[in-house]
Amino acid sequence: MIDRSDPAFWSDLAAVVLRATGETFYMVAVALLLTVVLGLAVGVLLVTTEPGGLLSRPLGSRALGRAVNRGLEVVVNVGRSVPFIILMILLIPLTRLLVGTFIGPTAAIVPLTVAGVPFFARLVEIAVREVPGGVVEAAESLGASRWTILTKVLVAEAVPALLLGLSTTLVSLVAYSAMVGVVGGGGLGDVAFRYGYQRYSVEYMVVVVVLLVVIVQVFQSLGNAAARRFSHR
Repeated sequence: MIDRSDPAFWSDLAAVVLRATGETFYMVAVALLLTVVLGLAVGVLLVTTEPGGLLSRPLGSRALGRAVNRGLEVVVNVGRSVPFIILMILLIPLTRLLVGTFIGPTAAIVPLTVAGVPFFARLVEIAVREVPGGVVEAAESLGASRWTILTKVLVAEAVPALLLGLSTTLVSLVAYSAMVGVVGGGGLGDVAFRYGYQRYSVEYMVVVVVLLVVIVQVFQSLGNAAARRFSHR
């Protein structure tokens, strides 16, 4: 039980919340970077390895293209089907293998990334599908290479939708980061659990909730503004 009459109560609260906020930004930032790199690749491959797609015959094999496409579909569907709290527990052996422990903000990056990649990949797939086929055909008629079409046509034309997907993914990662606090992942979720729930401090709980709401609102607003900035419409 926390003594609210302690003169150091509010200064202690500020110090704990400030440290936890830094941990939350750290784990979300690293997980987001890995999610963007891996999720973008998976999402683009989901579209381009379909029958008739730009990469439907990798190494000249149509069967290989179908295998890659279906394999990625299964990975994305399974990744999005498992609830995050269960995913965290399932990944404890992998997390310990990769970072040596499953406790702390660095360890939390593993389940955050594993949860974020299939989520963002599906949003990338949707964004790339919205690119008009005529734009790709025009690039092909001009003799553009596959790499040029991928990077300067498909991805470039999908940037506004990708930014919206990125902001949605970022908000989800912030929410997930709060959940990892339950299993010792650190961050604001850890403060809410240890101080708000286990030590019955309403003040800690309210401050954490307000901070999470503010962070989510700021990220979502920045994502919406960036999408409008790059939209061609």
